[in-house]
Amino acid sequence: MSAPAAKVSKKELNSNHDGADEISDKEQQEAIEHIDEVQNEIDRLNEQASEEILKVEQKYNKLRQPFFQKRSELIAKIPNFWVTTFVNHPQVSALLGEEDEEALHYLIRVEVTEFEDIKSGYRIDFYFDENPYFENKMLSKEFHLNESGDPSSKSSEIKWKSGKDLTKRSSQTQNKASRKRQHEEPESFFTWFTDHSDAGADELGEVIKDDIWPNPLQYYLVPDMDDEEGEGEDDDDDDEEEEGLEDIDEEGDEDEGEEDEDDDEGEEGEEDEGDDD
Repeated sequence: MSAPAAKVSKKELNSNHDGADEISDKEQQEAIEHIDEVQNEIDRLNEQASEEILKVEQKYNKLRQPFFQKRSELIAKIPNFWVTTFVNHPQVSALLGEEDEEALHYLIRVEVTEFEDIKSGYRIDFYFDENPYFENKMLSKEFHLNESGDPSSKSSEIKWKSGKDLTKRSSQTQNKASRKRQHEEPESFFTWFTDHSDAGADELGEVIKDDIWPNPLQYYLVPDMDDEEGEGEDDDDDDEEEEGLEDIDEEGDEDEGEEDEDDDEGEEGEEDEGDDD
């Protein structure tokens, strides 16, 4: 609902007419009150639209589930699909260290589930093959909005194998790196499971839910930038070779010009000697 219409002072009324037809204080106040009533109707329709949109989202969320299931079955046939998808995504790849990538090679399935009422939150499940890093077959992180709209999150406890805790190793590596060079390695991707400091602004969760999950194939199929850069380098080499050939030709032309000048000078000298005789 809009805030109650505020009374407009006589001074404000007089300072705003700027030559326009003056209306009485009472007429202007009535107009403002009517505007406020109309705005309340607009707000009421907006709320009604939000409720209708939510019902449509819930309906189509259920209709999408069989297709998500079929897609997951097909993805399971492609080795390293999810680690490739994450590495190719510009925001997620920035969070991945080398050992994170190694661990994510064992990631075989990702599932995003929005809670039935949608607006109260969602859950992301990561399924793993047997791996040398942790015992879990599945890691999950959930995001919730309580009735007052306050966000919170919770996640699986990672059962690290001895000496394989990437979150601790990342911290140690980062301390060493910071002493040696200014560039610091990113924190481990897996610290995300233990970070509940700002559930309302969890960028990684939002990226996976809203960008990767709807269409992961677009990131899996991103062309290898190294290949493109390699092609570009070859083109540059070709250009340099062509420039080199052009330089040689220009030098050759200059040499020929110098020889012609020498010949001309020689001929002039011979003519002068003939005149003296």
